[in-house]
Amino acid sequence: MAEEMIPRADYAVVGGSGTLSSNFPANVKDKDVKLVADNLYFDTPYGKSPAFRHFTVGEKQVLTVRMHGWRSGVTRADASRQVFWVFREAGVKRIISEGGVGTVNKLLDIRDFMVPDDYLDMSMRKDVMLDGRYLLIMRDALCPELREALIEATRKRFDGRIFTRGTYAVTDGRHFESPAEVAMLNGHADIIGQSMCPEVYLAREIGACYAGLYFTVNYGEGIKKWSHQDMTDIFYDDAPMIGEIILETIRNVAAEDRHCQCLELRKETLLKDVYNQESAKG
Repeated sequence: MAEEMIPRADYAVVGGSGTLSSNFPANVKDKDVKLVADNLYFDTPYGKSPAFRHFTVGEKQVLTVRMHGWRSGVTRADASRQVFWVFREAGVKRIISEGGVGTVNKLLDIRDFMVPDDYLDMSMRKDVMLDGRYLLIMRDALCPELREALIEATRKRFDGRIFTRGTYAVTDGRHFESPAEVAMLNGHADIIGQSMCPEVYLAREIGACYAGLYFTVNYGEGIKKWSHQDMTDIFYDDAPMIGEIILETIRNVAAEDRHCQCLELRKETLLKDVYNQESAKG
């Protein structure tokens, strides 16, 4: 395996549709942002990884991957394992995810930002882990400290509506949800997307803080009609701003001086003897 080639990095960005069109961070003009290496591929226990970028924000080392590592011929579960295995080997401590989402809460409009504080996993990708060594306590699954930094950075660069808490419902995709599915989730979630799970589990497993910035790009079916052009306009027009928010968050949040419980809420499993016995048999 090529783990010796993985650069050390305290920070990681899981890029979604929000930054895809801006080629993040290659087109950023900020003088403290430097691209170190591009098209980095690594051998992992789950197959060859997607392409990573290594860049710096001042003295801070950052790894980023586009579209959650999703690509043709690789399951989304394996893509997530590949990405977070690399993060673990790199020593990542802070992970920022971003993406476009649909609305479930009828009070939300297109181009509203949300930094959720909880999630609802409606996907079928439940058993996605790296090695099963830990009991993952999912209290404060979205790091409060990292969330506050994202909220502060968003307020500096966006004069629209920013929702500082809410629930992200995760579905499998790649299709959008039906009106009946959106109606079922109404009252239980605020936004809907396809990426937070299993990422939030894997982040806790590697002991990293995880939080996400999500831009509403469409209305949930049955709430209000929307057009594909609306989504296209958001996709191309707002990507640079989202990238700037993420970079500002990295500047303002420390990696080592963590005051959250993200690492402490990962516990050694009580079933470790069983896992050890099964590994010995294999």
